[in-house]
Amino acid sequence: MKKVAVLVSGGGTNLQAIIDAKTKGIIKNAEISLVISNNASAFALERAKKAGIEAKCIAPSMFDTRELFNKALIKALDEAEIDLVVLAGFLVIIPEEMVAKYRNRIINIHPSLIPSFCGTGYYGLKVHEKALERGVKLTGATVHFVDEGTDSGPIILQKAVEVKDDDTAESLQLRVMEEAEWKILPEAIELVASGKVQVVDGKTKIMRS
Repeated sequence: MKKVAVLVSGGGTNLQAIIDAKTKGIIKNAEISLVISNNASAFALERAKKAGIEAKCIAPSMFDTRELFNKALIKALDEAEIDLVVLAGFLVIIPEEMVAKYRNRIINIHPSLIPSFCGTGYYGLKVHEKALERGVKLTGATVHFVDEGTDSGPIILQKAVEVKDDDTAESLQLRVMEEAEWKILPEAIELVASGKVQVVDGKTKIMRS
């Protein structure tokens, strides 16, 4: 059973999707051992506590330097003996030493079909605003491994969502979450925890048998 840490900054809807998937048996080979937020008032921390999961706030503002924050974050993961880190709306840059230490063991959910609408500055509603501005007919979500770039690591899963003529950024955001994010994130966690995802030459190979 792989130990998972989920890192969040806000409401934790993706965290709830992971908790629900574990309860339903969709996630079999992983357990959520730790939830970390950089925001002490994040509702995600309440979701974790309600589910009986250890939850803590570790924020850059709590430390004199960014280096001290980085060390505290990695120490918390080490102490919990974490196997897999899941970024579920964590709006803090991940330290490079953490990326190196957890190579191909940190995954992120992004609310678009990468390489569209991703990279620096593309997060939250901004992603959906840009998609509507461009007039795309399909958008969606992507789960990918985290590397030293922004939204640039090997792609694990993607799921498309239709854009409707009367969509607002808010309605599109909700539908992408419901139809894509909440489905492929738990699926990706189970695939990685089960050892069914390999990274070869910067691309993933998924063994579903």
